[in-house]
Amino acid sequence: MTPCRRRARRAIGLGLLVPGLILVPPGAQAADAAATPATKPPAPKSAKGSATAAAEAPCVYVVRSGDSLSKIAARQRVPRQRIIDTNHLAKPEALRVGQRLIIPGCDPTRARAEAVATKPVVQADGSVVALVGPRRIATRLYLNVPDLGDQGVEFTWPVLGPVISAMGARRRVWHAGIDIQADLGTPIYAAAPGDVYFSGSAPGYGRVIKIEHLNGFMSVYAHNLENLVNVGDRVDAGAVIATVGKNKGAVTTHLHFEIRRDGMAYNPLSLLPRRDVAVASSEEMPQGAPAEDDEDE
Repeated sequence: MTPCRRRARRAIGLGLLVPGLILVPPGAQAADAAATPATKPPAPKSAKGSATAAAEAPCVYVVRSGDSLSKIAARQRVPRQRIIDTNHLAKPEALRVGQRLIIPGCDPTRARAEAVATKPVVQADGSVVALVGPRRIATRLYLNVPDLGDQGVEFTWPVLGPVISAMGARRRVWHAGIDIQADLGTPIYAAAPGDVYFSGSAPGYGRVIKIEHLNGFMSVYAHNLENLVNVGDRVDAGAVIATVGKNKGAVTTHLHFEIRRDGMAYNPLSLLPRRDVAVASSEEMPQGAPAEDDEDE
């Protein structure tokens, strides 16, 4: 095509286009836009709706040693029958360790917050706030040697035997005392003079005795086969107060021993007389040592 013809066609095209633009009445484009329905963005869910959806979202619970469906239902605050129906459990009394259960009505936001809360928090005084025992009780623990001045109490060993579990972190929870292995029925001695504050049974402890001492200290003796003292009894250091038993789920007999003061759990090994004793860490616990889910508070 010659240059002259190309210029002629361009001129004809512009001549046809310009009149059309001029003849469009003002506001017509706006009217057309109003006539064409715009696609509306989805309305945001209300806070109430979001909360309801979160509350109905299921969570998964992994069955641990010693769990029963009733315990899980109570811990998760869900009716037992609802867990049975949701998971189609033909034999709800026969749970397997490691079995995964859907917990209906669990709030994932709360579950995530609880997971974050399991991280230990170091305090200004050097203590650690961590979740202790199978019931995950928030507890202050002092793992180092404390400077008690003249406020200390002279403690003695309640039983003699290998320490099969030290105080401190385990794989999933923390341990608030030490576990001392001993034969079934071995006498347990009061670690210091004091008054029996509690003698009975408690969740996580089994049969347990608590003795109050001077300066606000308390010693705890748990997993007993038999308690031999009563509340209000005055005992001397070395008095027989109980016999060694075994916690449910543990495969060896042992004494769980704690020393507390004003809610703080102190490392018994830093307050007991020093002796040659091999202490197993959580990774080195020998076969037969209690698992973290079978321990006390």
